[in-house]
Amino acid sequence: MRPNAQGAPWVRTRLRTAPWSAVAFGVLVLVTAFLAAVLPRAVEAYETDGLRAAVTGASPESTVLELKSPQPGLGQSEEARADAVRPQALAAVDARARALLPGPLRADPAESAYGVRTGKSLEALDASLPRPDGLPPRFTLLAQSGAAGHATVREGRLPTAGAVSVDTRSVEGAVTSETARTLRLRAGSTLSLAGFPDGPLTVRITGVLEPRHPRGSYWSAEPVLRTPALQSNNGRPPQFYWEAGVLLAPGAAPALLGGQGEPEKYWRFAPATGRLTGAEASALGAAVASLEDGPGLVRMRGAAGPTAQLSTGLEQVVGAYAETREAITPVVAVAAFGIAAVAVVVLVMAGGLAAARRDDELALLRARGGSLRGIGGRLLAETAVPAVPAAACGLLLALLVVDEGRALPAVLGAGAVALLACAVLPLRAVVAQRRPRAHRERDDLAHARPGGRRTVAELTVLVLAAGSVAALRRRGTEGSADLLVSAAPVLVGVVAALVLVRLYPLPLRWAAGPAGRLRGLVGFLSLARAGRSPAAVAVLPLLALLTALTTAAFGGSVLTGVADARDRAALLETGADARLETTDGTPLPAGLAGAVRDVAGVRQVTAVRVGFAAESPSDETPSLTVVGVEPETYAEVARRTGLGGFPAGLLGAGGGVLDAVASPEVAERLGRAPRRIVTEGGPVTVRITAVRPRTPAVTQGEFLLVDAAGLKASGGPTTLLAAGAGLDAKALRAAVRDTGSGVSVTLRGEERAALSDSPLQKGAERIYVWAVAAGAGYAVLALVLAMLRSAPERAALLARLRTLGLTTRQGRRLLGLEALPQALLAAGGGMAVGWATVGLLAPGVDLDRLALAGASGGALPGGAVLRADVWSLALPAAVTVLLAGAVAVAQAWWAGRRTPITHLRAGDVR
Repeated sequence: MRPNAQGAPWVRTRLRTAPWSAVAFGVLVLVTAFLAAVLPRAVEAYETDGLRAAVTGASPESTVLELKSPQPGLGQSEEARADAVRPQALAAVDARARALLPGPLRADPAESAYGVRTGKSLEALDASLPRPDGLPPRFTLLAQSGAAGHATVREGRLPTAGAVSVDTRSVEGAVTSETARTLRLRAGSTLSLAGFPDGPLTVRITGVLEPRHPRGSYWSAEPVLRTPALQSNNGRPPQFYWEAGVLLAPGAAPALLGGQGEPEKYWRFAPATGRLTGAEASALGAAVASLEDGPGLVRMRGAAGPTAQLSTGLEQVVGAYAETREAITPVVAVAAFGIAAVAVVVLVMAGGLAAARRDDELALLRARGGSLRGIGGRLLAETAVPAVPAAACGLLLALLVVDEGRALPAVLGAGAVALLACAVLPLRAVVAQRRPRAHRERDDLAHARPGGRRTVAELTVLVLAAGSVAALRRRGTEGSADLLVSAAPVLVGVVAALVLVRLYPLPLRWAAGPAGRLRGLVGFLSLARAGRSPAAVAVLPLLALLTALTTAAFGGSVLTGVADARDRAALLETGADARLETTDGTPLPAGLAGAVRDVAGVRQVTAVRVGFAAESPSDETPSLTVVGVEPETYAEVARRTGLGGFPAGLLGAGGGVLDAVASPEVAERLGRAPRRIVTEGGPVTVRITAVRPRTPAVTQGEFLLVDAAGLKASGGPTTLLAAGAGLDAKALRAAVRDTGSGVSVTLRGEERAALSDSPLQKGAERIYVWAVAAGAGYAVLALVLAMLRSAPERAALLARLRTLGLTTRQGRRLLGLEALPQALLAAGGGMAVGWATVGLLAPGVDLDRLALAGASGGALPGGAVLRADVWSLALPAAVTVLLAGAVAVAQAWWAGRRTPITHLRAGDVR
């Protein structure tokens, strides 16, 4: 027998028969596989960026790992003690300790250092050094490695060390330019430091250094090495002195052993973030814990000595990142579940469309003796030819688009899409053809009767949805991500779709009677056609639309809640669109208010003075915040910002009494009767006329507002508040520079931007937006697939009616009205379900971490609240109705271009 005696191969024949259908199916699989593969990689990418940003953004004091060991014991000889702190010995320990760091913790060699330091600062005896309150400055001495690679010599040279021993009392040192400027040092200066038994230690300054990376761990792990700081002696009243650092040559370390500065050896390891990934956060925290008090510390002591200790704040930094990630992940998972559910429905619909188009063909094969296994195998091979390469291309595209992240989750996601795409058509065909049929039974909504299995399945989904909603309301989204809790909005949408499908025929039957009594036939025919739509055509599109609308409503409400919370937090931080105030509480420069008024975008400016007062003459410490304001302008700013607005007449004055607006606690303490308080300018009598929870001048804490005209002896204003949309920030800062220095400018827009600059927040929001958009796209595709499935039957009906005198306009109206009930059901149901879902799940969704993870002023009063957003509910629903009508009209227009005979051929449903 010749090789082609059995006919052409099945797969090749079928693909050649319908090439465009295979191409469209392949494109659908490619897009879905790409989304399934890119989502986990995108999540891991922004988690990785977030972890790296958290570590690099924290202060080096918090992230550096410092291994410390006390000075060599006094029982050793002086020569042995000196040899133990020389650079060679310290470098050997550094190499061994760095090799013992457990993964994924890695040290950054460029910012790591080791050496010997004085654990207790030494008092300087030089009278020429500045003494703010009469106290001498104190210096921390560090014989630290690597100074030549981390600093540029601005004056003099780097310090060197000759033959230094324990008895050496003269060494060379270097200071940074900030230290030299603050303490009036230069190359050639000398420091005499107390704390040595046989006379002070003399440090000759040989150079002034400029740090190359001043914010790096080398200079900032010990902040006083870079910048001097004022320290308090904790006295009453407190007195301040300068604390600074001096960099010695590494070979000068033995000289520190002869004093009382409690010298100690140290090895500082700056964490390297270049290869750190978000998936390693838990392992990183465990590694740090092991080094602080665990097996890692035991190994470190084997290298640095039995009494060595390791300290770091990296564990707290990683812990804060993990808390934020755990709060954000469940919210993002809601979007992932939504798009996954809609994508699965669309793939099932695509397979169902192909099965429905070939139902007669498969029934004929089955009637002629074709086995279910043979039919299913052929369909599987036919589907796999476009699906598998398309899924592989989607996976490859995802790997190219996001180059970070593990490959396994992406492979599993794309593989799941390929498996589902290949299995839908064979399974649908095998189930439909499991018994040969003599004729096709009606399966429209009007006659469909749900069976027992479907009822059990729907009840199961209902129980799961109720359990997920209850769990989310009770436990919230805190802790590890729970799949059932994250799927709550999707499950609610599925339950609503199942309920609406059962109720869908009822309004059609009620409306069909009155429509039948009308003169025209279009209304009655459209309702009758809508009621006789196949059940599968109604269930799956409605399920996809409701799931997409619910996800869009929930996602839009989440994003709106986040935006509102950030706007509110930024407003509470500044009190207005711009806040200008002196850094030391002195009055503002003259003419600043006029210059600010001339800045583009500024609509209102008010000047206030923030001071303090004692509530009674016997109080020693003024504790009451008193704000002197201009009643008219301040009331206008408060009204514009929505922070405790009030009529300007409430701040009047009469009979020697100043009317005041107070916060609730101040009003409770002072009462409503006139009360005498002692301000900075002297005693005044105030009477509280109104209570407001907050005010623009004092966004946090208690306050008392009075007319500034009644505080004549208190001085000029200290703060300017400006209101106006779109004010010019550059021009505002230029106006401040022109009027003088010492005035800080805080802009509401900049504070708002700072709340969302975290890679973790930005990545989560970006994925949420794209997931909602992709879900909407799949919902549109589901609507189109539903129209395509019934398109041949509609075209044939339209052709028959055209032969009976139906006009083109009436045909368009017929198809549009036929699609309208399902679209209205999906739109109305989507709005109702979205509103109900947000209301049900709002108590259990914590948006504070997503919205305010970068807030510096604490949590927002009342927190970030999840509320239903009107636009997120109405806009997708309106688009659904319009799109359904547009698709129906387009189908009528396309059918009208062809002659009726094309659609009326006997036995042909194409």
